Amino acid sequence: MVRFSTGSAKLDTFLNGGIETQALTEIAGEFGTGKSQICHTLCVTANTQKEKPHSGESGNSSTTTSTDHNVIFIDTENTFRAERVHQIAETRRLGSVEDILKRIFVCKIYNSAHLEYVIANLGKYIEQYKANLVIVDSVISLHRAEYTGRETLADRQQRLNILLHKLVRLTEVYNIAIVITNQVQSMPDNSFGSSFDPIRLAGGNIIAHASTYRIFLRKAGRNRIAIMLDSPSHAYSQVKFAISEIGVQDVEEDKEASSKYSESGW
Repeated sequence: MVRFSTGSAKLDTFLNGGIETQALTEIAGEFGTGKSQICHTLCVTANTQKEKPHSGESGNSSTTTSTDHNVIFIDTENTFRAERVHQIAETRRLGSVEDILKRIFVCKIYNSAHLEYVIANLGKYIEQYKANLVIVDSVISLHRAEYTGRETLADRQQRLNILLHKLVRLTEVYNIAIVITNQVQSMPDNSFGSSFDPIRLAGGNIIAHASTYRIFLRKAGRNRIAIMLDSPSHAYSQVKFAISEIGVQDVEEDKEASSKYSESGW
């Protein structure tokens, strides 16, 4: 099993080492909470991932080797920005920026049928591009836009169910990590005089049951809070992280950067 760093040491510790292979990780939240920023940071950190020390066959001392991990970025919301990846890689000084960008394969998606076709044939693309990390940003936006009204809900959910279970099987067959981002929806009937949270994750039980890990992001002033909603190995907990020019990072490290990059907009 390989774990990919999110860029924040505390967030990695929160995830028991990072985003892991053989698992479908869902990152959900409102707009501006950092979903796409985590995805962009993963594109950089996965490319510079180092394998854990291991002993040689002849009993030699443990060594650490660097392995290239290619990334497939399936973009349904036109959120991928090569210049943002370039900025994160250049600021972190993680080697050749051009080499990192060459190992990211972006697929622009234009409708839900296109997304379903790409996911159905994703196995051959994983083999062709030797990908170890697949990012889908976002998994539900096109289906929400095209399947409107209660009469189409059953069809939409079944299509999402087939798509998500295909992704789950791919994580196991190819030993890869798959990250999907999810949107939220408002519950107006719970907004007044109710103790329930008016924000609910989109996709219903279909996405909830398919995801191995469910991480919900909230805004906390200039910082962000990641909440573990569901996991087979994590307790319900939360951690705070920050976003700056170097992507995702710890809040303490962001104190100096926040004054320097206060106008960067990230």
